Amino acid sequence: MKSPVTLYRYGAPRSRDELVRIGVARQVPRGVKREDRQRLGYFDVHLPLLAPSAPLIKAFRGGEIAFETFERRYRREMEAPEPRQVIELLATMVAFEPVSLGCFCEDEARCHRTLLRTLIEERAKERGALFGREAAETGQEPPRFASPVCYANYEREEREAEGDAHPGG
Repeated sequence: MKSPVTLYRYGAPRSRDELVRIGVARQVPRGVKREDRQRLGYFDVHLPLLAPSAPLIKAFRGGEIAFETFERRYRREMEAPEPRQVIELLATMVAFEPVSLGCFCEDEARCHRTLLRTLIEERAKERGALFGREAAETGQEPPRFASPVCYANYEREEREAEGDAHPGG
């Protein structure tokens, strides 16, 4: 199955399959007006929260650390509450529609956007349930994403309805 998370380089032409382009570089493109960023293929939404920290980027680009160290530290940064929550959101979104992650880097194999795609895919897989279009195709009920407390009344009403339908149950 094709991944619902694709990668692109800022400014590359949009493919027909791309719906939402998410810019995940820390900085916005210099010299590109805000109103032109989408039209010129940079991004629809900018999420610098998912970019590596400035010191981490500097250490990697300066040759102070290897890519493996960069990867380990980037993953650790993405475990912080805010990035983790956005990754969770994207892992949920990709069950319904594909997203594209973009950055300036020429070599996506040595870019954080590839690592981020892996994090999103891992989290989507951990969810373990089919949902969105897959759930509809298989006839399975999509999982509920809100707190269990939100469903207390619904489940109580369901039990009461079952009790009415099945006397003595």
